[in-house]
Amino acid sequence: MNTLKLSRTVTLFTLLMLALSVICIPAVRAQDVDPAAKEILKRMTDYLAGLKQFSVQTQNTLEDTLDSGHRIDLEVSASVIISRPNKLRSERKGDLVDQIFYYDGKSLTLYNPSYNVYATEAAPGTYRELFIYLFETLGFAVPISDLVYPDAFELLMQDVNYAAVVGKSYINGVKCDHLVFSRPGVDFQVWVTEGGRPLPRKYVVTDTVTPGSMSFVTVMHNWDVEPGVEDVRFTFVPPKEAMEIDFLPF
Repeated sequence: MNTLKLSRTVTLFTLLMLALSVICIPAVRAQDVDPAAKEILKRMTDYLAGLKQFSVQTQNTLEDTLDSGHRIDLEVSASVIISRPNKLRSERKGDLVDQIFYYDGKSLTLYNPSYNVYATEAAPGTYRELFIYLFETLGFAVPISDLVYPDAFELLMQDVNYAAVVGKSYINGVKCDHLVFSRPGVDFQVWVTEGGRPLPRKYVVTDTVTPGSMSFVTVMHNWDVEPGVEDVRFTFVPPKEAMEIDFLPF
């Protein structure tokens, strides 16, 4: 039977889920948590939670290691559209993938334009259930999934024992507050746009458990907080001669 396999490496999806996961490591007593860093992060997550729709383009860099032991970077660019409460479209191209992903609140479809094949199956009705299902069943992770949850602040701050405002920085010419957070097993950094639209511009998640401390870096640009996208954009219509095949779970 023909199957469609979701391309990935173990490290990629481990890093993408680390920031919203509890690592089984002895708890560390709360240390230096700067209230200013928490306030900026909360302002960012509250702003995103209040958006009915948004679209963003991302450039994602995964640090990986060849069998030879040499460190390399793998690149994936993505264009993502979110429409609350439960619609998502993501186009990804790069070293690991060439895919268009559709979620309309009832079903999810993964289309591979290079081979003109697609796979469709029933999906959970909420983002939280969808992302858990994608990761645990199909080995697929959405880089901005951290931003979609209405309780993203509480999830990101869980077990954080260090938080600081590193300072001001520019990402693609946009002035940002550079924040760093640490919790057992993972460090993450966020660059948040200064001013009335506190959008994230860069997000770095670093695995501090695995020897070598690899990171996953997402740089975000071309934000549109009112894209006016109609529901039809989230529903897959098979192109001419496209072949339906099966997902191959990991």
